[in-house]
Amino acid sequence: MAESLPAPMLARAVSAVPEPDSVPGGLSYEPKWDGFRGIVGVGDPDGDGRRQVEIGSRGSKSLTRYFPELVATFARQLPRCVLDGEIVLRRGSAGAERLDWEALSQRIHPAASRIALLAETTPAAFVAFDLLALGDDDLTGRPFEERRAALERLADDWSEPLHLCQTTRDVALARRWLVEFEGAGLDGVVAKPLSAPYSPGKRTMLKVKHHRTADVVLLGYRVHASGRGVGSLLLGLYDDAGVLRNVGGASAFSNARRLELVDELAPLVERDENGEAVKGETERSRFSSGKDVSFVSLRPERVLEVRYDQLEGMRFRHTVQFERWRDDREPRSCTFDQLERPVAYDLSDVLA
Repeated sequence: MAESLPAPMLARAVSAVPEPDSVPGGLSYEPKWDGFRGIVGVGDPDGDGRRQVEIGSRGSKSLTRYFPELVATFARQLPRCVLDGEIVLRRGSAGAERLDWEALSQRIHPAASRIALLAETTPAAFVAFDLLALGDDDLTGRPFEERRAALERLADDWSEPLHLCQTTRDVALARRWLVEFEGAGLDGVVAKPLSAPYSPGKRTMLKVKHHRTADVVLLGYRVHASGRGVGSLLLGLYDDAGVLRNVGGASAFSNARRLELVDELAPLVERDENGEAVKGETERSRFSSGKDVSFVSLRPERVLEVRYDQLEGMRFRHTVQFERWRDDREPRSCTFDQLERPVAYDLSDVLA
């Protein structure tokens, strides 16, 4: 069961790729993947010669049933071991591949028939970056440098869709990766202390992600789960046709600020002929199933600056952070053109 697998070691956010001598024993750098974290446990063959395989998520939930093609790969290519890595999904033609988060998120589906279909039409890959156990040998107490060497030996005979994450000790190359690999859909760079043991649940590693700002139009707000105050702000940008598109949300306000925002935004609330606030509803996904997706609609007259890491299609990939109001900006000037688009980079080169 996924609950029996160790919790993944975590990373603490830093603002820049750290120097190798900033940590005793030095650092190893590797790409930060944008997928599902997976702890993979492979057991001994049973009476029929099949190995038991379990995939645990970052939150210790089982992902096993959603990725039958990976289960088959692990059973075929791996001995008894425990791996730490990332489940990713590739899209695009040769020379122009990148990660596809949206397609990967569709793989979490309740219907077995749909899972089987998606396993064939949008198969996933696994990028391994740590080895926690091999046979009877528990490696978690050993330094990362030793675990990595053992992982490289294990990966000698691997083939698609199983990949070994590349690493470097060259900080200049790691800083180049931070810029270049974003074009293939990657999330940043991770720095791992070479002398550190594997520490489940602890933020031993360091991560650097992309951070940018954009001016966006305020579309509405969701009421906080407590029923009091603003839970999140809904944001929009104008496309080339002049249509205002929902691009995501901003949250993480203090209790006091949530209450202040209700009064601050009251003059912008759209109201019907009876004076009641107009409510809208955002599109549902399997991740929002059962949740309240309604929002209070606001007249699109106010602009704010937000901090974001990356764009996925026409939406911010993650919840963005409020920076400041931009009352000096005209809402119609907030278009997709202002967003920085990374230069395309072939994912195959990252996986090589």
